[in-house]
This record gives sequence, structure tokens and C-alpha cells, in this order.
Amino acid sequence: MLGMDREEMTALVSEAGEPGYRAKQIMDAVYRQRVETLSEISTLPQDFRERLAESGVSVGAARIENKFVSVDGTVRYLIGFAGGHSVETVWMPEGDGGEAGDGSEAGAEAESVGLTTSGAEAQFRMPASEAAPEGLLHSSQNPVGVRTSEVRTGQVRTDQERARPGRSTICISSQVGCAVDCQFCLTALLGVTRNLTAGEIVGQVCAVLKDQHISPPEDRINLVFMGMGEPFLNYENFVKAVRLLVEGVGIAERRMTVSTAGIVPRIRDFGGETIRPKLAISLNASNDALRTRLMPVNKKWTLESLMAAAREFPLRTREWITFEYVLLGGVNDTPENAKEVAELLRGLRCKVNLIALNPGPGIDFTTPSAERVAAFQKILRAAGIPVFVRRPRGRDIYAACGQLKRTVEVATSPQLQLQSIAPVPHR
Repeated sequence: MLGMDREEMTALVSEAGEPGYRAKQIMDAVYRQRVETLSEISTLPQDFRERLAESGVSVGAARIENKFVSVDGTVRYLIGFAGGHSVETVWMPEGDGGEAGDGSEAGAEAESVGLTTSGAEAQFRMPASEAAPEGLLHSSQNPVGVRTSEVRTGQVRTDQERARPGRSTICISSQVGCAVDCQFCLTALLGVTRNLTAGEIVGQVCAVLKDQHISPPEDRINLVFMGMGEPFLNYENFVKAVRLLVEGVGIAERRMTVSTAGIVPRIRDFGGETIRPKLAISLNASNDALRTRLMPVNKKWTLESLMAAAREFPLRTREWITFEYVLLGGVNDTPENAKEVAELLRGLRCKVNLIALNPGPGIDFTTPSAERVAAFQKILRAAGIPVFVRRPRGRDIYAACGQLKRTVEVATSPQLQLQSIAPVPHR
């Protein structure tokens, strides 16, 4: 059932000889209540549930096989699916500032609390004079009492767990592995096994929301399609998942961002979707020779074709394209690179997220110094381009950008200190 839209659910209940309103009951149970078994759908008659089970129908909920908790509160989930395949999904309780400057409500929230830091380096933090006033984080919520969503789920959260609404972000995967082969990304070392179905993409979100006791739309949450895989190489399932997340789970499209390595035909298709997240393009180089070296996808879709697609992209009111740029020490982080990036983006309604490389085994690049990051940022700002430094989250558990690989391999790495949580049993 997880992955079915309203039309498909209506057909299911119709074939079973049930009234049409049963479809809405199932949609609500699967996507809002996030049930895991048919027996939990108490709004359905028992005989209907039994007939569904006998015909082989199940909820199809994703299962959390394991999770690792960072010292900064980030959680990396290993989520399993049928056939023994698994992907990684990341919960960032305070986000990473990636939405800052993109023109959305989520972006305004990120900017207001100064999330545009480098994480480890204080000099990238918003000056105190520009920071949000004391108490602003709690001004939009009632710090006491029990919410209706908590009554529905039976999970009452503490004030601390309810804190900072709208800033939490889930990073979700679209493929088992990745075929794009970016040279600085751990996921690329896996290759690609298969695409995820729409239900498996949505299932990651449902599993994490349930584990974290979060219930949209009452609780605002941000989603980024920046986990394992290239979403635009699994386009139909990605687009269907987005619709289900909006119409079923209750997460607004303006709170979602999808990142692509530059699949140009799909960028054009994406611009025509009626329901679509914000667009982020993974740039990572300032010229074709360097980008081809770092991102082989550039052989097929060069910077010229990529930038043409970006300039033709139909932006909505207050919407900006995000360009992501992973800085690699001594490779793509020189002042000349920054000037070339500024020229590439001249005249575009866009902003840049700088990401200092998150290291990992098998990656032959180094993280640039804070001084080089700041110098790169300064050049772009001088060119009139809004630029932010993404805050790394979960580096100690390999949950940061570009670090998602295989939990079993990472967990045995001797230099990592991981807090492992016992697997959640599948019901």
C-alpha cells in the first residue's frame, strides 16, 4: 500500500467491493498515522483487512535495521527493503543551513538562526548583532501542553524535543547506491544496484517521522533529496514520491529540495511539474576540464548545457536555484576557481552553498582550510552572489554530505566512535 496514490487506492477498494471512502481511510492510516500492519488500520472492518491479507496486500512499511547517533544529535538510519537491499537516511534535528537564502520559508528560518556556519569554525557564524533575538526560536510554538498529533500517536514529547520547529531536516535516498560516480563521494564507491520505488522513498520519511515522533503538517519538517543516488535518474518514482509526500504525508513542496548532478533533460522536465520541490544543482567545479575530472556526468552534459538549462528553468515567485559546491583542498578552491564560478552564475537568480569536503576512506581529496573557504566565499559575495557555508552534521558517524555508504563497513572502521542503537524489530 505504501506507494499507492489516491487513484490506485480507490481501485484497490473498488475491486474488493468496498465503498470509495475506504480509500481515504487507508491513505490516512498509511501516510498520516504511519501504521506498519493491516491489523493497525482500525477504521477498516476486520473482514476487509483479512481479505486484503489473504490476497497478498500489505502496508509495505520500511524497517529501520539500525541507527547511529552523532554527538551533534544527527541520526543516520540504515533502512531495509525487500530483497535484502538497504539505504541510508539522515535526520538532522537542526538542519545544516542548506535552505538559507533560497527564498523559501525554510530558508528564512535558517538565516534567522545563523545556521550558515561551517560547524567547526566559529568565524563562519552569523555575528551576534545579526542573530535572532533571544526567545525567537520558541515564539511560534506553545512550549507546554500536548499536541493533537501526540495524542494520535501516543507519543508525548518534551519541550526540548519540540524545540526549534521547522528547522529539522530529513535527507532521503532515491537509489540503492549511485551511478553518477562523483570522485569525492563515498556513495559513488558502491555503484548502483537499483532504483527505489516511490513507496520506498516515502517509506524512509514515514519511518524517520515515526521514530522521531514528528507529525506533519502540524510539525514543520524539511526534506532534501540528497542521500544515496541521483533522483533524476529515477525520475518517475521520485516525482510520484513527491506527490505522495505532499498529498499523503502532509509536507509542503516548498519545504523540499532536490539535488541533481546535472541531468539536463530531466531539469527541463522538472520545470514543468505542477508539484515540485526547489531545485539544487551540484556544481563542484568552475570549468569543464575540472568538472569532467570530478564528475564524469559532465562528459554527457557539459557546463554550457547545464547552465543553459538553469537559465531557462521557470522559477516561481521568491524562488532561487541553489548551486552546491564541494570545496576540495588545492583542487577546486582557488581564487581563480571562485572567479570562474562567479562568471558562470552571473545574472542568474541563484545562491551558492559551499561545502568543505567531508572526508572518508577511499576518497583521495582533503578538506580545505577555513581560510581558503572564507576567501572563496568572499570572492563570490563581492560578485553579488549570495553564498552560504553548509554546516556539516554527523561527520563522526559518516552521515554528512557525501559520506553515505554502507553502515556495516563504516561501523567496523576503527577510527570511528559510534553510538549504535539496537535494531528496531520488524512487525
